[in-house]
Amino acid sequence: MKRQSHSSRGAALLAAMLTVSLVAMLAAGAAWQQWRTVEVESTERQHAQAQWLLLGALDWARIILREDARSGNADAPTDHLAEPWAIPLQEARLSTFLEANSNSSAVNKSVTKGNSTISNTFSEDALTQEAYLSGQIIDLQARMNVSNLLQGSQIDLKSLQAFERLFEALSLPTAQVNSLAQGLVAAQQQKDGAPLMPQRISQLTWLGLTPQTLNSLASYITVLPTRTPVNLNTAPPVVMYASVAGLSLADAKRLSDQRAQNPWSGLDAFQKAAGKPVSVDGTHSVNSRFFEVVGRLRMPATSLVERSVVQRDQVDVKVLWRESGSLQ
Repeated sequence: MKRQSHSSRGAALLAAMLTVSLVAMLAAGAAWQQWRTVEVESTERQHAQAQWLLLGALDWARIILREDARSGNADAPTDHLAEPWAIPLQEARLSTFLEANSNSSAVNKSVTKGNSTISNTFSEDALTQEAYLSGQIIDLQARMNVSNLLQGSQIDLKSLQAFERLFEALSLPTAQVNSLAQGLVAAQQQKDGAPLMPQRISQLTWLGLTPQTLNSLASYITVLPTRTPVNLNTAPPVVMYASVAGLSLADAKRLSDQRAQNPWSGLDAFQKAAGKPVSVDGTHSVNSRFFEVVGRLRMPATSLVERSVVQRDQVDVKVLWRESGSLQ
């Protein structure tokens, strides 16, 4: 009887210990789930805040470009690297750009989408103390436009030769230029099995460019929806050399140094500075219509980069496309 009593107490103790362990496990699981939910909500909230702020940065860039057009000569517009739009915005705490608001600890933003209104409340402390913003406006006409390889439904031989010079200057296989041009023709004609017409630089691998080649070209080429001239006031020396037949790389570097002091007011001024007969009419300009706006935002739980391509026609600046991703 005594032995049975000890066995009963042992079983009861074991059951109690198992119960306590189970409760502890359930409590720990609930606590972890709650922590995870809070973390996910916090990350999503910061991600939404980051997107709003980057949208504001894009609007700011559009204002800069609009004011640049408004302040310039409408009859003979010029764009060069000494203008305000060309100065990169170095990373700085967001408080640098916000005025202190002593009456409120939050900045409320809302937007109407369809029949509903989406509101976002931004913590002033989080915005001003933990968010860092940077960005820049890039002249896409400082680069060689892949769309220029096509003239109607045919390959533009002059542009093809310019791209071959660019590939040679960068020590890249020129055979890939022909693959690129032929791929563009096939994409435009929508032949069976042909790739789609690329809209981004990254999509040029569809047309035969290797990732290594594309990485080397990324700073010197662009893909725009229409043929565009190269802006001689903003093009880097290698692009100037490749796009202007008869110009040496040494000449291009000399001209680049010269324009830093005195940007060209027209193509005649560039031809005079070149010191030799060069043909730039119809293929080059001293002003631009297409720009890329890059905004970067770094917050404790979110880091984003957003790229937008905008088209400026006089004071009208419209967004052609936007894409965002994790900050590299």
